Amino acid sequence: MLIRSFPAGAFGTNCYAVASGPGQECVVVDPGMDAVEPLARMLADDGLKPVAVVLTHGHLDHTFSVLPVCDGYDIPAYLHPDDFGMLSDPARWHGPQLAPLISGVRLPDPSEVRRLDDGAVLSLAGVDLTVRHAPGHTRGSVMFALDLGEAPGLLAGDVLFAGSVGRVDLPGGSWDDMLRSLRDVVLPLDDETVVLPGHGPATTIGRERATNPYLAEAAAGSGAAPKGRGL
Repeated sequence: MLIRSFPAGAFGTNCYAVASGPGQECVVVDPGMDAVEPLARMLADDGLKPVAVVLTHGHLDHTFSVLPVCDGYDIPAYLHPDDFGMLSDPARWHGPQLAPLISGVRLPDPSEVRRLDDGAVLSLAGVDLTVRHAPGHTRGSVMFALDLGEAPGLLAGDVLFAGSVGRVDLPGGSWDDMLRSLRDVVLPLDDETVVLPGHGPATTIGRERATNPYLAEAAAGSGAAPKGRGL
């Protein structure tokens, strides 16, 4: 398994390319702000050919470059249906603090946006990605489980980070939903699972189970909503 990434734009969103090996087809995950040129360089370094873009959720810092990437490579995008509409009207979903910065921004959807359904297995570019719906950060937030070879992997988007979780104070966010997602989707995962988050460094489920206060709160079924991370 080959996984490459870089932090895109001012929010440092991790954009990933996942492939079975160098010189193969790949899946692009979350092409955020200013991602087009660095993504092209990263793909060229390993001779990768993208066949699809998969989106962990609809926030602008994860989707800003989805249209030029999809149209440039003539590939589809995948998004959970509960986040449909966030691409074309981002100001509505990013709260009053960010709204003035993106007021009037309209990002046309790519030519082909396919739906992600919970439990579906996407077999793309020689890689199987299992969709895990995990609302809380947004209604349509998903994670993708995959086999890294040496360990299970999880492309976690803005659900789980090293030491934190996604913020829930933006439109469509819910701390109750996040608690359920952490309890029912994240906590049952093996400790060896490598977490590849939407922002910041990689971690493991075992490390987060031992040190992440929000996972502890989810396990206890209580706790105050976090400030969290993400746009």
